[in-house]
Parts: sequence; C-alpha cells; structure tokens
Amino acid sequence: MEGLARHLTDWIAAEVSGAGGRGAVFGLSGGLDSAVVAALAKRAFPHHTLGVIMPCHSDPRDAEDASVVAHHFDIPSCTVDLAPVYDLMLERLSVCSSDFCDSRLATANLKPRLRMTTLYAFANQLDYRVLGTGNRSELALGYFTKYGDGGADFLPLGSLVKSEVRDLARHLGVPDRIITKPPSAGLWADQTDEAEMGLTYEELDAYLLTSEASPAVKAKVDAMHAASQHKRELPPIAPKPGA
Repeated sequence: MEGLARHLTDWIAAEVSGAGGRGAVFGLSGGLDSAVVAALAKRAFPHHTLGVIMPCHSDPRDAEDASVVAHHFDIPSCTVDLAPVYDLMLERLSVCSSDFCDSRLATANLKPRLRMTTLYAFANQLDYRVLGTGNRSELALGYFTKYGDGGADFLPLGSLVKSEVRDLARHLGVPDRIITKPPSAGLWADQTDEAEMGLTYEELDAYLLTSEASPAVKAKVDAMHAASQHKRELPPIAPKPGA
C-alpha cells in the first residue's frame, strides 16, 4: 500500500505542477474518497492544499466528518454553504418551469454542479488545480454528475475500485468513522450509492477486477456503462462538410 500511496502522491505532484498549478483544491464531503484524495494531496503539496466543505441542505454529520478529516491531516479548509444559492436557483428555474422541483434528478444534480463551480473559483484565485474524487467503480457506471463531481482537472483514484480505495484509506490513517460510513453522494436525505446503483460495491468491484459476476450483475453493469459513455468523453465536434 505504501508503494501505491507514493505513486499517487508523486503523480499528483507531477500532474498539478506540469499543468502550472501551485497546489491542489478538492471537495471535502466527509466520505471515503474525498478523505483519501485529501491525504494524498497533503503529501504532494504539504503547504499548498485546500479542502472545501460545501453543505447544501446536507446531513450535518457530513460536514462534521469533513472537518474531522481536515483536522486529522492538518489540511487548511473552508466552508461554503451552498444552500442559499441552491434555493435561489430553484426559485429562478421554477419561474420558467413550474414543475421543475418535481424532478428529483434535475434538482439533485444542481448540487454537484454548484460544488464544481465553487472549487474552480478557488482554483482560479489560488492558482491551484482541482482534484476530483471519482474512483474506477463510479467511473465505470457513470455514477457521477456530468460537469459536477465529474468536472475536475485530475482524478487520482480513477484506476482504483472502491475496495482498493478503502484499503488505501486504512493505510493512510483515515479515521475509522469515515472508512465504515455508507458511501453516499449526498444528493438527498438518506441517499446511498448502493441503493441508487441497485448493486453493491462488492459485486461491482469483483466484476471490474475479474470479469466474473452473476448474469444479472453483468447485464446491469454493462448497460449502465454503455448508457454513460458520453460522460467519459469530451463533447463530440461536428466535422466540416465533406471532411
């Protein structure tokens, strides 16, 4: 695990510096993935990291857990309450579409897109680069918001499935309360990743690592991967006529 930690630390330092960045900024959600990214970023840039806690009508425990991670790894952090902006967005959008708030997906995806905007505001101000927290399991299914939590400069955990991230978290000394917490994107009350995906990370990780799974799991994962392919690609560019 230490070899992996060193590899990812060196990769972050090289990629951020190579892109002209002075340091790294990332969201602190109180979850496993963001805690691991935070620990690695602190290693890569001991004096130039910023963790941003961005509650938005969230479970207060998430912000508490995020603060625990920041304190544990001695990471500078700030809190930006996005609830007032989110509420104003819903109000303005409802003027054009009276039933906008009836769409759980549309309203929920506003939250990660506001988080992305906030992180890039700090990145611009500090000349930092944005580290995303997506892992291989989430990327494979497209389990992220396009131009939301999927909007980042670099994805340090993108080649690791969830179980590998959890193992790395233990090695890095992430607090147990974070490691054992049910994974959630924090999109609505009591929302969990596994309930929304309709399968467990154990099933998903096993399929990604070994290509072995039940027919039902294979079909579900393959269908979700195909349907979300657009999320993992840059927007298509229309060719000139005759090209």
